[in-house]
Amino acid sequence: MSTPPPSTAVAPTATPGPAPETDLATLLDEPTSHAWYRRPALWGGLLLLALVAAGVWYWQARQAASAAPSYTTQTVARGNLTLNVTANGTLQPTRSISIGSELSGTVLKVNVDVNDQIKKGQVLVELDTAKLNDQILRSRASLAAANAKVAQTVATVRETQASLGRFEEVARLSGGKVPSKAELDTARATLDRALADEASARASVNDAQAALSTDEINLSKASIRAPAAGVVLTRTVDPGNAVAASLQAVTLFTVAEDLKKLRLWVYVDEADVGSVAAGQDATFTVSAYPSRNFPAHVTRVGFGSTITENVVTYLTYLDVDNSDLSLRPGMTATATITATQRSDVLLVPNSALRFEPTGAGTGQPAAKGGIVASLIPRMPRSTRTSAAAGASTAAARQVWVLRDGAAVSVAVTPGISDGRMTEITGGELQAGMQVITDQKTVAAK
Repeated sequence: MSTPPPSTAVAPTATPGPAPETDLATLLDEPTSHAWYRRPALWGGLLLLALVAAGVWYWQARQAASAAPSYTTQTVARGNLTLNVTANGTLQPTRSISIGSELSGTVLKVNVDVNDQIKKGQVLVELDTAKLNDQILRSRASLAAANAKVAQTVATVRETQASLGRFEEVARLSGGKVPSKAELDTARATLDRALADEASARASVNDAQAALSTDEINLSKASIRAPAAGVVLTRTVDPGNAVAASLQAVTLFTVAEDLKKLRLWVYVDEADVGSVAAGQDATFTVSAYPSRNFPAHVTRVGFGSTITENVVTYLTYLDVDNSDLSLRPGMTATATITATQRSDVLLVPNSALRFEPTGAGTGQPAAKGGIVASLIPRMPRSTRTSAAAGASTAAARQVWVLRDGAAVSVAVTPGISDGRMTEITGGELQAGMQVITDQKTVAAK
């Protein structure tokens, strides 16, 4: 007979209440549940939403930046301004003399050449005088014949006077019986004719003397002399040339009286002639000395106009000192006349006077609301009136200044301009303001 194994007694232990449930979840191998704020899906969604919002904000900022204009500005300052007038012309002698010949003949001798210094009365050209000498001999012979005719008429007058005297004496002694009245009248008429012949003969003498004087003058003009001292600029005659005198004398020489003083002839455009006046200073350059400025002085502004290719200009004289003889007549020059000078005036660039803003940024409040607002129709904006619209002078204009990032118009009254800067003589513009000269808009991407 078998005996049963001994039994082991286990004492019961006390456990807390929840333990059986934890043990059950562990036994069933179920995942542990997390709190809602620790869930990855929630944070991933929030991160994605933030990225989308940042992208939308960045896109709207780029759109606003692309729509807002960008301005180029320049600070208004005070300074000096000079109004210059530019004109082209040529240098000329202050007095130029064209020497010709009053006689026709053959050139026998030429005594001077170009660039020669000549004196007043100096013989420049000698003509062949053979014909002139013969003409003088002929004139002297005519004068001698006229004098002989006078002597003959004087003798005739004396003879007729004696004859008339005898007739009158006989008539007195005879008591008027002889000679007859007809014979006395004939004797008196003969005396009158003799006196008339004497007067005619004396007139012929005067004529012969005048002809001789003319021939002698022509002989003296066969030697062409300088009317004044100067320098020979041109010469168009040589020995052996035939000179033909006509209504318009042929120019044999051109003489400049004094090359140490020249005159610049310039033609001022009609748009600038109102600014040019006698007494103004000027400078000019010539091609021979491109880096040298020569001083000049305005002496005359012509009233008569010159029209060249439908361009109206006015001849203006500028006196030039040429003591060193570096300048020569005929040189082409470009003159700059100082018409007006201003000191310590308000200046703005000419581009600011031409500037007109376009698009947004002209002092109007910016629209807000992003994409949604851009889709909603807006009320039409009122038209902005320029600050210069009510200006009292016809010359009033406007410029645009930058204030708080917006372009604001300011009324101004412009003065003279040098082509780059303009003087401001009136208006609301002040030194230190940022005047707008250009507008640049960034293209949308």
